Amino acid sequence: MGHVTSEKLMQDMRVVVTDAEDLLKATAGQTGERIEKIRAKAEESLRAARNRMQIAGKALQETATDAVDTVDEQVHRNPWTAVGIAAGVGLVLGILLGRR
Repeated sequence: MGHVTSEKLMQDMRVVVTDAEDLLKATAGQTGERIEKIRAKAEESLRAARNRMQIAGKALQETATDAVDTVDEQVHRNPWTAVGIAAGVGLVLGILLGRR
């Protein structure tokens, strides 16, 4: 369930980034105090959203790495169950990596 939530978060963030970029492009030729304030705010939001996306991306990578480490430990203790686990992990990692 956690993966669905983080994937949804990443999608939401991409929408925010795209909307902010569109706003900045749309107002590029315009001047005036009000427009400049809106642009400054949009640029700040864009930076914040990009940062959150990077942090979320790193968190996803770390989660996948932790899963691999845990399985690695299990393999050394129980070589036979490892065969079944390896198939499951391959499937999970394939799904995680395929979403990017």
